Amino acid sequence: MTSSAKPETRPLRLALLGYGKMGRAIAELAPARGFEVRLTLDEYSNADGVGINAQAFEGVDIAIDFTAPSEVVGNVRHVAALGRNLIVGTTGWFDRLDEVRLIVEQAGVGMVYAANFSIGVQLFYRAARAAAEAFRGFAMYAPFITEAHHQFKKDAPSGTALELKRQVAPFYTGREIPVASVRAGYFPGTHELGFDSEADTVILRHTARSRQGFAEGALYAARWVAGRKGLFSFTEILDPGSAGVPPAL
Repeated sequence: MTSSAKPETRPLRLALLGYGKMGRAIAELAPARGFEVRLTLDEYSNADGVGINAQAFEGVDIAIDFTAPSEVVGNVRHVAALGRNLIVGTTGWFDRLDEVRLIVEQAGVGMVYAANFSIGVQLFYRAARAAAEAFRGFAMYAPFITEAHHQFKKDAPSGTALELKRQVAPFYTGREIPVASVRAGYFPGTHELGFDSEADTVILRHTARSRQGFAEGALYAARWVAGRKGLFSFTEILDPGSAGVPPAL
């Protein structure tokens, strides 16, 4: 006699590295998206990576890092040594990307990183590339990027603004694209790609209304990277040409 019952599935279990506004947003959304938060570590419980150990990570599937730039590489090294996959949403450490890639590859784990885990921002990049392609043939239009974040954000320009510049730079070889930053108030973030001429200005803008979009994207990436090995950018896994089929939202 055979049973028609489906195999039992369990939620993916998370360790949250950093429990500030982003960490709490992920913790709040996780149960509704099929995740269980097993462990949370803040700057006090994980000073110098002391909280990332085999006992604390018992039963954890994936770690999500929203800490500080100075902590990322150490956190990656500790988590990878435990054989766990990672999501890293912290910015300001990309100058050490090659070092992180080596850690991930040597440990045989999977990691997804992004300057911005908002799915809307990733689609904004696509729209920006299309706009840059359209405007590059008209020299009277000068491209520019502006971004504004809350007063507590430590890096400027933002990682998203730098990634936006990287995305459109191939369309403007030999031409500088200026980036301007504002740090004030409490808003989550606004990014603009503009094209200015003597006659008019065209602006493509993404404005975050809350941190939910970032949390959605981080959890999307966490489900995607489960069982995978290698270092991936979030932009890469959302691209239709990337390997594998991204999970449903």
